[in-house]
Amino acid sequence: MTKTIFFAGGGSAGHVEPALAVARQWKLRHSDDRAIFLGTSQGLEASLVPAAGFELRMIPKIAAPRTANLDAIAFPVKFFRSIVVAYRALAPADAVIGFGGYVCAPVYVAAAMRRIPIVIHDANAKIGWANSLGSRFTKYLAVAHEIKRGRFAGATHTGLPLRWDVEISARESAKDWVSARTAAKVRLGWNPTHPSVVILGGSQGSRSLNDEIALAKDKLGALGIQVLHSVGPKNPIGKTTPLYKAVQYIEDMPAAYLGSDLVIARSGAVTCAEFAALGKMAVFVPLAIGNGEQARNADSLVEDGRAIVVAQRDFTAQWLLDNIDSLLFQSANNSPSGLTDDLNASSNIVDLMERAIKESHS
Repeated sequence: MTKTIFFAGGGSAGHVEPALAVARQWKLRHSDDRAIFLGTSQGLEASLVPAAGFELRMIPKIAAPRTANLDAIAFPVKFFRSIVVAYRALAPADAVIGFGGYVCAPVYVAAAMRRIPIVIHDANAKIGWANSLGSRFTKYLAVAHEIKRGRFAGATHTGLPLRWDVEISARESAKDWVSARTAAKVRLGWNPTHPSVVILGGSQGSRSLNDEIALAKDKLGALGIQVLHSVGPKNPIGKTTPLYKAVQYIEDMPAAYLGSDLVIARSGAVTCAEFAALGKMAVFVPLAIGNGEQARNADSLVEDGRAIVVAQRDFTAQWLLDNIDSLLFQSANNSPSGLTDDLNASSNIVDLMERAIKESHS
């Protein structure tokens, strides 16, 4: 029988991309089923979901206030309105799966009111408030990182669903990692014998990282280091040199991860997972947002010697120049192989969704 599955997760690419990966996996197994996304008009889902070929239905945006102000007073009314809209939207739902972000909170409440099976996946090392709320209504919980306390302590460790191009690249590269990395350098227009660095500031770019790289780029070039810098869609592109290239968005992310000897990036959950699958060495500069999850997302990579974490206040052009040789040395001594932890994450989550639906009818 044809089913209708609702996917909720929005705001940032860290919530949307894993949802899209699982939706694709669900459709591979259940081609006749409907996969519908719930999101807001302000989040990245408004562009990413339709571009991926999935239906997107809107609900009002809400954000949990962190201080006692006028927004806090208005929050209960806005939250109730979002629940009402979500409740109506979920009328045909056979199951709901959420990936975090503010859009999920009213969806979880509405699904519980309708007694629809709920599955929740959290990509971060610290559980967000929406998923914490949703965990009160379901036992079908999945995580990308081991959680030691709270309701997610017993969650299924599925890994983090990867974008299709990253997953395919990782599986292909596993045939010969050294050759794959050399080919990626050539694809990016780099000399494969010279060290290379990729800078990522997240889906919107990072002005603070951009400013420090701007101060360091000439001296990095003098050292013969090739740099590809993703500055973000709203930030100016600096002057390109033979060894430094700035772009607003990197189209071929698998090649960037594979070809780089060092990645400098924010430590969002998706970035950490994609780097783990394809990268060699990273400097992660956490963005102090939300509940501080970025500061913890790279813990396992640090333990494996594939990354270090540097606070924003400490990451300066001078720090980078002082440490670049040791970072490249560590990269050269790391295994050329990527990690396989997340390659089956989408399939693992679909398994959990199928179990939730089956047990809801038993």
